[in-house]
Amino acid sequence: MSVIGANKTRRGGREARKALRAAGIAEDVRPIRPGMESGQRYRPLTEREMARINDAALDVLENVGIGECLTSTIDYLTAVGCDYRDGRLHFPRALIEDTVAKANREFILAGRDPRHDMEPRGSRVYFGTAGASVHMVDPLSGDYRGSTLNDLYDCARLVDTLDNVHFFQRTVVAREIEDPFEMDFNTCYASLAGTSKHVGTSWGGTRQLEASIEMMHMIAGSEKAWRERPFVSMSCCFTVSPLKWADVACECLEVGARAGMPILLVSLGQAGATAPAALAGTVVTVVAEVLAGLVYVNAVAPGNPTIIGTWPFVSDLRTGAMCAGSGEQALLTSACGQMSRYYDLPSGIPAGISDSKIADAQSGYEKALNHVITANAGANLVYEAGGMVGSLMGYSLESLVLDNDSIGAAMRTVRGIEVNDDTLSVDVIREACVGGPGHFLSSNQTMELMEREFLYPALGDRSSYGEWIEKGCLSSLDRAIARVDDVLATHYPEHIPSDIDDRIREKMPVRLARERTRPNADWPRK
Repeated sequence: MSVIGANKTRRGGREARKALRAAGIAEDVRPIRPGMESGQRYRPLTEREMARINDAALDVLENVGIGECLTSTIDYLTAVGCDYRDGRLHFPRALIEDTVAKANREFILAGRDPRHDMEPRGSRVYFGTAGASVHMVDPLSGDYRGSTLNDLYDCARLVDTLDNVHFFQRTVVAREIEDPFEMDFNTCYASLAGTSKHVGTSWGGTRQLEASIEMMHMIAGSEKAWRERPFVSMSCCFTVSPLKWADVACECLEVGARAGMPILLVSLGQAGATAPAALAGTVVTVVAEVLAGLVYVNAVAPGNPTIIGTWPFVSDLRTGAMCAGSGEQALLTSACGQMSRYYDLPSGIPAGISDSKIADAQSGYEKALNHVITANAGANLVYEAGGMVGSLMGYSLESLVLDNDSIGAAMRTVRGIEVNDDTLSVDVIREACVGGPGHFLSSNQTMELMEREFLYPALGDRSSYGEWIEKGCLSSLDRAIARVDDVLATHYPEHIPSDIDDRIREKMPVRLARERTRPNADWPRK
């Protein structure tokens, strides 16, 4: 008889199950956890189709090339074998193939708390935020207002509490800070102040990037300690699709690579606008650009941690509007996730943006569709997974906590169904049916698997209609508002130790007020 099939004692139903849940469950037996191996159950491309996309991308790089080059870009890339002619850099096929073969696949995206370390390799999957929206959404009125540094900090500390959001990439723009240096530096600072999970952000100039790197060394304890455990990665839109270099981003890429910073190479081709309307052609465009970026990073700093960020988006060809919650978006990003496994490269794709302007039913179904499909397609990091509405124009804290449930459900599909002698349950079925109670509610197997096999939503309502009435007929949005208010009123983490914070503030123009990082701060809805 199987161990989980044994049913020698019957524990008292609902109360026993409640007691078991209250006792908690070890990390290694939770139904989901960060970095689970994806079975890649959703595969929109066949092996032959992936090979054809690869051939087309290499053809584009070799014969079309990438234009509008910085002198330093030309110097780095011609030194490793690129051909510069007619104002464009051309990439020999053999150079791309050699770079892919030698690329670093064994790095960690560190959290300052090692519990949050991520290993983006193979088919391990993690979900996180991204941006960057310029508005915050009021959950009650639906009004949009300009986002601020305080909002960014609130986003970070809310993510700090969400189990299924595994990393924090800058979500909103601190619009009240007009100086580009101060805005980029303070964006990095506020993100690090709000969460101990891995942080991603971007910089619009090398001066603010260098200042931020200095701050990272201070927080880590030294440059050596930072290089061993880099807890910030750079999101770098190093090209302007189609096939042009972005000069300032390329300068930042070079500084970041020399500093040992993990770099997310983002290609943002938009189908029907800055990339072909044919979805396969869009995949070819973004794959070609990120492969060129991989060569670039490795020419600057061989082996530097690099994530290929194929981020294609979709246009509504009737109006030109972005439609990031569409089925075509899910299809495109899933195909890109597959291509990352074709190359066996650490990768990131966007999934979870809604075109709805608020956290409503449209937002829910668009996010769930994109979460589930992309989670099962093969990419390592899923960005934009929480909080983003309005086709990237609005950010909703309430949507973020609701999306935490959606991501959890998507991760459960990644885990799949375990089939072995115990889970086939023949003995358990026999005991329930032959001289048993005729049900499985009190089975030892049920008690053992209720936390290991089943995931329970944090905000989703599964109560009876009567219980729902008794609790005040709360909608999912009502519960999300209450959850956000509770976290922002109570969760003030000290992720930057006070002595280091003092040193940073003495040297750098920190704009996040100390009072804002302490209990009883003036939370706007208070």
